[in-house]
Amino acid sequence: MLSVTPIPALSDNYIWLLRQDSSQGVCVVDPGEATPVIELLERESLTLEAVLITHHHHDHTGGLAELIKRYAPRVIGPKNPQISGIDEEVGDGDEVRVMGRLFDVMATPGHTLDHISFFAPGIPPLLFCGDTLFCAGCGRLFEGTPEQMQQALTRLARLPRDTLVFAAHEYTQANLAFAQVADPDNQDVKATLEECRKVRALERPTLPSTIGRELKINPFLRTETSGVRQAAGTQGPADDNLATFTTLREWKNRF
Repeated sequence: MLSVTPIPALSDNYIWLLRQDSSQGVCVVDPGEATPVIELLERESLTLEAVLITHHHHDHTGGLAELIKRYAPRVIGPKNPQISGIDEEVGDGDEVRVMGRLFDVMATPGHTLDHISFFAPGIPPLLFCGDTLFCAGCGRLFEGTPEQMQQALTRLARLPRDTLVFAAHEYTQANLAFAQVADPDNQDVKATLEECRKVRALERPTLPSTIGRELKINPFLRTETSGVRQAAGTQGPADDNLATFTTLREWKNRF
């Protein structure tokens, strides 16, 4: 059985640790710094066998060099010369087997052009989506276009509803505060915010989310709904979800 454990890092990052119950070997996703990973590995006598990288930003790769030097793990990530240390470059449609699970590689550009996500079908389905899909939000557009990001989110939204969504940041409360304004009549948003406040008061992560929950609370996945369109002030054809998405993303940047 595969378990997933959050390792808090930097100010609000999660480095996800994947482990099979029968093995001391583990995998980590997006190690923005090495120290918290090393401390956990040493404390629990674990061996780092693999690393998954979703994109090149330093808060997702900053610990990679030290981990490679110390443990020489298998490193899997996008083809990008800005990332040093990847020995298995993967892209859309590729498959990789990690910790006994087969992961589909999905291109999810928008936040960055090299961004990929890792999806493992099964029970339960697992999604490691870096900075593309957050609980109640999505990543900023540093390199990609609104159209690219919306297409990436639409693709993720079609995954099974019970898919566990392991995003890379604890942004949930801030995202839900925006969702209350962007989707003001959504009672699921209000209930989720109250739930997450209680969880954070106990110093526990609000993640993982699920695709099913995101479809109910995430305004960036709900651009076709009248409440979100009205809040965004979007005019035009009812199927012009890109205009609504673009407005939402620019609004969130200033929120």
